[in-house]
Amino acid sequence: MTIKVVRGNPTPEELAAALAVVRARAAAAAATPPGAPATRDSWSDPSRIAAHRLPQPGPAAWGRTYWPG
Repeated sequence: MTIKVVRGNPTPEELAAALAVVRARAAAAAATPPGAPATRDSWSDPSRIAAHRLPQPGPAAWGRTYWPG
């Protein structure tokens, strides 16, 4: 693998940090089997946002549709 600095003048520490990130990402991609499903973070789960109960009918019901509480 060849990495070339196209623009700028990074310090050796900055270059080492960038290379560590690239190597870690490559190792993580290699460790994941090709057919494995991607995991979802809990913050992107729609059920976290939606209320666990249906809102009561009324003038502000549309506002309670997606925000619990």
